[in-house]
Amino acid sequence: MPEESFFVDIDCFQQKKDGQNAFGDCFKSRRFTDEGRLLAVLSDGLGSGIKADILATMTATMILKFIEEGKDILKATEVIMNSLPVCQVRKISYATFSAFECMDDGNIRIVEEGNPDFIHFRNGEVVEHTPRVITSKKFTNRHMHLYNFKLEPEDRLVFCSDGVTQSGMGTDEYKLGWRREGLINYVSEELKRNPTISSSHLAHEIVKEAIRKEPERKAKDDVSALILYFRKPRKLLIFTGPPYRQDRDSEYAKMFDDFKGKKAIVGGTTANILARELHREITTEKYNKGSLPACSHMDGVDLITEGILTLTKVLEYLNEGYDRWPDDAAGRLIELLLDSDVIEFMIGSTLNQAHYDPDLPLELGIRKNVVKQLEKILSGRYIKKVNLKFI
Repeated sequence: MPEESFFVDIDCFQQKKDGQNAFGDCFKSRRFTDEGRLLAVLSDGLGSGIKADILATMTATMILKFIEEGKDILKATEVIMNSLPVCQVRKISYATFSAFECMDDGNIRIVEEGNPDFIHFRNGEVVEHTPRVITSKKFTNRHMHLYNFKLEPEDRLVFCSDGVTQSGMGTDEYKLGWRREGLINYVSEELKRNPTISSSHLAHEIVKEAIRKEPERKAKDDVSALILYFRKPRKLLIFTGPPYRQDRDSEYAKMFDDFKGKKAIVGGTTANILARELHREITTEKYNKGSLPACSHMDGVDLITEGILTLTKVLEYLNEGYDRWPDDAAGRLIELLLDSDVIEFMIGSTLNQAHYDPDLPLELGIRKNVVKQLEKILSGRYIKKVNLKFI
């Protein structure tokens, strides 16, 4: 299993404007694992509701597609800047955006047009950058800011829509809104309290805090926060299903035991194999929560769950996209998954007679299918690096 040097952890959390059925901001991203490259776009459509959603989605989709097809990020965003129409009433762009291309070695290129300026935190301090300013050839009052620099370990970048910086505008306490300074102070305090806070958690906290500034805590605009956290990767190994060859059980058990990171076993038969090979005991919790079988414990393992039922429920929960995961075996496994950056699956490929269980042949095909679906959603929606190893 290859060693990773650093990982680009990003996540975005969004809240619709109160009373609207659609998000007026759009976030899109794609990770190219083989290239060590990550693309992300946060676009804010003019106004709110369906119209804003269409404008933001169109902008973010076009930028991402252009870059995927080989266009330089500057060229791609220039095309968008020169193409977006201007509202004839308000004389402003139909959509604004922040886009970046970040490499695993920390080199990053950022282009922003109309969105609040990103904030760069390093060692508890804000690092300021001077941009290269590019003016639209078609709209002379439209400018893009281009930044090139290299991230250092533990650096964080905060991107947001103006629903964050303008939250609370017009109230006695925040006549001009929360503003950039308020956001900086808030994030600084959060990082002091929790220096290793994940991008997902920090994005949630920023959006929730912005909405607290509003009367009745109802969002007056679409609110989005996108966080980038450059750090050493958090790794997780999941062993599920008995190996194809019994004579390699001890080899795989040692591989599992030597893994540097968190570890989980999904499947009772798999757990029994590893317990036998590692000479350890398994203890099972007395009470299960929800409809799934109870979790078990073994020294050196962070979580042990039942197999196919739990994997299927994990996939169901991830597809539903709950804000809070149920407190059962699947929810606990999801917490491990989403707190990790690089997720390795060791998947038993078939049944061997020493581990015969009449249910396993049917489960084998289901397990492979479910794991492949998990790989797709974890790498796509949750922007994880996922590697599958069939054994």
